[in-house]
Amino acid sequence: MKYLSFLRPNGTASYGRLENDIVYDLKTDSAPTDLKAAIADNVLSTLESSETFAYSQISLLPVIPNPNKIFCVGHNYESHRKETGRDEVANPSIFIRFADSLTAHKSEILMPKVSTSLDYEGELAVIIGKGGRAIAEAEAMNHVAGYACFNDASIRDWQWHTRQFTPGKNFPTTGPFGPYMVTPEEAGNLEYVHVITRLNGEVMQDQPIGDMIFPIAQIIAYVSAFTPLSPGDVIVSGTPGGVGAKRTPPVWMKPGDTIEVEIGPMGTLINTIGQE
Repeated sequence: MKYLSFLRPNGTASYGRLENDIVYDLKTDSAPTDLKAAIADNVLSTLESSETFAYSQISLLPVIPNPNKIFCVGHNYESHRKETGRDEVANPSIFIRFADSLTAHKSEILMPKVSTSLDYEGELAVIIGKGGRAIAEAEAMNHVAGYACFNDASIRDWQWHTRQFTPGKNFPTTGPFGPYMVTPEEAGNLEYVHVITRLNGEVMQDQPIGDMIFPIAQIIAYVSAFTPLSPGDVIVSGTPGGVGAKRTPPVWMKPGDTIEVEIGPMGTLINTIGQE
């Protein structure tokens, strides 16, 4: 199944199920207040629709607009590790993204006034369904509610001010997340599914998820060892090689560009670039 967060035609926020370009609105007086709450209550598959809309009638929100925590994994494909010159490591490199940096499918990524070094990073986002602390790797995939496309758009000069990534990864609108969440049953085996990023139609990144250095289950186990995971938390699992910063010459996104992240059954996340 596919689930999404959206604005109804009247501008009120809701969430629903997407089937054949029809959105089944699941928010009723008796239903959980948002998609994160419905995941936490484990009731998504039982909710009845209150109204339907054509997919073209609604405006999307980030899949989970209000996650408690967003964990991003750095250098999780060998091709990207090599192009950045990073050393091999025994554990995943984790950094944090803030929820207010998220934006939606078909929205603008705004180039900030303080930089022109705006880069793309197509990635698979993992949405936690069942929380926990110290989750065993063998049980980790049972804690996944679903998957979505993510673009970990990066302000590279701010990322490189120090060894800490946080400033360059948290400018407003730089975390496109969508268009929807696909449940594990519908997503199927992801090993041979490719993460593909296109800038103005040109393929910039293309690599199978199975090439991750640290697979999803290992990342969930590692993160939950130092902090509790909660329903609706998001793990952004890393980007393949081919980022703009490591090309010769560097390729930066600029106002007027279109960036797409396509991941098989998770669909295609499309955003345009604007100016702050």
